[in-house]
Amino acid sequence: MEFINPAATEPCACPARSDDGLTTTVPRALVHRAAVAEVFLTGMCRPAPERFHITAQWPRGHSFFTPIGGTHYDPMLIAETIRQVGSYLAHEAFDVPLGHQFLLWSLEYSTVPEHLVIGSAPAELDLTVTCPEIRRRGNRLTALGYEVVIRQRGLVVATGRVGYNVTSPAVYRRLRAEQLAKEPVASLPPTPLAPAAVGRLSPFDVVLAGSSRPDLWQLRYDTRHPVLFDHTGDHLPGMVLLEAARQAAVALADDGAAVLPVSVISTYQRYAEFGSPLWIRAEPAPTELGDAGTRPVRVTGTQDGEQVFEAFVSTEPVGAGGPPR
Repeated sequence: MEFINPAATEPCACPARSDDGLTTTVPRALVHRAAVAEVFLTGMCRPAPERFHITAQWPRGHSFFTPIGGTHYDPMLIAETIRQVGSYLAHEAFDVPLGHQFLLWSLEYSTVPEHLVIGSAPAELDLTVTCPEIRRRGNRLTALGYEVVIRQRGLVVATGRVGYNVTSPAVYRRLRAEQLAKEPVASLPPTPLAPAAVGRLSPFDVVLAGSSRPDLWQLRYDTRHPVLFDHTGDHLPGMVLLEAARQAAVALADDGAAVLPVSVISTYQRYAEFGSPLWIRAEPAPTELGDAGTRPVRVTGTQDGEQVFEAFVSTEPVGAGGPPR
């Protein structure tokens, strides 16, 4: 599954990357991260009004985005990297002040698995970003849709697409006054799935708890998690829901093999709130929604009888893409 044509974009050819290598990340506030260690973007240049070249780096090891099968970068790094692109562009390129809120309504990515093999140094990435959808009210950005091609050493690692709305602090306070007055609370049902069953190493990273059905789980999360809850908010982050979808797809495979979530198409319909059970359901999806050799799964999240999000996740056994080229 490929969302954009990488051949229609060019690798970075401007001075966001120096010959001497990169020495710093972008400011953490601009990508909505509290911890410097969770910032993956390192620079940007703007060759055209709606076109950007952004540089990024992935560490070979990470406390949460652990290597899959001991050999491949976790594709959820792609999701987090392209999410950070949206925040960074809004503040740095479109003059959105800090403090404005971003409402994610879609996030998609598709990988080239053989180019996710971890090398002998951190992955130095070049991102080509185009913005086919820019909405403004006057001079103020209200929505952005952007597409990303991620390359390493000139080879396409992944493509992606994200869309979100932007809300001013005053409007957000009016919309979310009741929730803003509440403290975020953990949800820790007593029957978490085994880490190996969902492609994780630690019970602390498991976000699914079992139910009486093999295709249904309750969302389980600890607000002390330093990556999933990097900073305090009034609703569950979209990355928590995306991680739930990924774990559900792996759990549904249930064959004991390490698998890559090679592509995701996710949409978000409403806020996921603290304090109310959120149910995750997974079912096999039509094979045409995935590439040959992948296993597509449809995952939905429901809270208080309403759908919160939907994701189509395609998985592939580690190594199925062949050796790195």
